[in-house]
Amino acid sequence: MKIIVLGAGIIGISTAWHLAERGHTVTVMDRQSDAAMETSFANAGQISVSYCEPWANREAPLKALKWMFSKEAPLLFRPQNPLGEGWRQYRWGLQFLANCNDRAFERNVQQLVTLGAYSHLALKEIIAATGISYQRLERGIAHYYSDQASFDSAAQAAALMGKYGVDRKVISREALLKIEPSLKSFAHKIVGGTFTASDESGDAMVFTQALAERCLDRGVEFLYNHAIESIQLNREGQPIVKVQGQNQPYTADHVVVACGSYSAPLLRSVGVDLPIYPGKGYSATFDILKPQDAPMVSTIDDAKKIAITRLGTQIRVAGTIEVGGYDLTLDSPLARARCHMLSKRVEEVWPGMCDTRTEEEGGNPCYWAGLRPATPTNIPFIGQTKVKGLWVNAGHGTLGWTHGAGSGKALAELISGQAPAMAFKFYQG
Repeated sequence: MKIIVLGAGIIGISTAWHLAERGHTVTVMDRQSDAAMETSFANAGQISVSYCEPWANREAPLKALKWMFSKEAPLLFRPQNPLGEGWRQYRWGLQFLANCNDRAFERNVQQLVTLGAYSHLALKEIIAATGISYQRLERGIAHYYSDQASFDSAAQAAALMGKYGVDRKVISREALLKIEPSLKSFAHKIVGGTFTASDESGDAMVFTQALAERCLDRGVEFLYNHAIESIQLNREGQPIVKVQGQNQPYTADHVVVACGSYSAPLLRSVGVDLPIYPGKGYSATFDILKPQDAPMVSTIDDAKKIAITRLGTQIRVAGTIEVGGYDLTLDSPLARARCHMLSKRVEEVWPGMCDTRTEEEGGNPCYWAGLRPATPTNIPFIGQTKVKGLWVNAGHGTLGWTHGAGSGKALAELISGQAPAMAFKFYQG
């Protein structure tokens, strides 16, 4: 079959790869000049199957209210004008609140762990088949706590994850330092941690671009610099793709929408309304000055809700969610505060490891922002819409890199008439 995949991030490229592997004729369209130039470009780098808890939990509403007055808040709800398109933020927020209870939390965790395990296996299969190198580290993920109350609750979270096959160990500060000795200068502030040996890390952009090259070798056509204007329906009610500046639409047997946060407005052009809303995340990338002081295990800082990952000779620190529309600016006071928080935290935990000076201080940090396609449950939409021949693979939030390979494989299986081997609730419009 002839299939068009809209979007060349980790989700779209993984989908294209698995479709091509099943003998389909695949065309990938993206408005950028290469693969992985938007949300997949500079994320945290973690394959975090075992750290996939949804944002929506019973403590989230109170925390979100408290954080609304902090520029450095891990989760910041920035209210938009409810008139026009702004009302969609409030609808998303109400759906998010509906999932802030223990029953919904556990249900959503089970789905995310299921997809994560399936996806991790799919990633390993791709690596074995292609030999792609992407600064991969198979050393697990360590989560450190500097607050006793938060650490005390870690055992409960670990027990819940254990119900679904996740081996998350609650460990002492001393055990944590054996796993990641570079934390020694910050050890006096650490009360304990957790560790999952099965998780890993690597550069999502490098992997995605390399996989796109392998797709090209298998006959996948890439139409970069093609900004998608809308999806329309032909006389038979099947989807066709309208590209800006071109009169003739593109046709195929199937169309897959994998455009991250931009999937929602694109799908609405044919009456498919999904609660996918952009969550702005930030990252900073630094060259390592003292390799002997740099971490080799990808870590999570519980206090700041950020991830720190070594990518070869660089350190990537990423995190925070800002729910405030399709805003990618880095030069506003709020954006600068959130970027500088990343720099300051790295310097606090690993002093002198890299040059974390801000521009005002004479440094040259590489800051970045991307829009994470968030759903109220954190569970992505993977499956067929109500429009014949129109499929969706979007809404992965902060777990696009973790769930990318499996989401692509699962959708390719569904389109090919196969049943993915996991107990995941696929979208059926």
